[in-house]
Amino acid sequence: MTNFKFFMITFKHSGNFNNTESFFKRTKQILARYRSLLERYGEEGVSALAAATPTESGITATSWDYKISTTKSSLKISWTNSNVKDGVPIAVIIQYGHGTGTGGYVQGRDYINPAMRPIFDRIIQDIWAEVTK
Repeated sequence: MTNFKFFMITFKHSGNFNNTESFFKRTKQILARYRSLLERYGEEGVSALAAATPTESGITATSWDYKISTTKSSLKISWTNSNVKDGVPIAVIIQYGHGTGTGGYVQGRDYINPAMRPIFDRIIQDIWAEVTK
């Protein structure tokens, strides 16, 4: 025969959770402001990339988009280009260059970094201003 022992745990609390609720409300508002900033810069980045993308057909230039990801501890913005041919991202081969089917090489053109540098600089300034409020 097995003896089972049961334990009772009791919690008592006095007061309220106003400070905790206030903290979470402020945190939610701050994250909403950061997300709003990233949304604005996402659109600006798409416009800058579209304008800077070398065009032959214009497909790559019009295929830019952005995505904002949220984790437990961060927000992240990524710019993407959906123009992919035979598994090859065209925006990347324009940027870095590529070999041709006949043994030649097409030199890449650095168009992404110059287009995005001013946006990155403004993101840094705005986020720093938010953090130091």
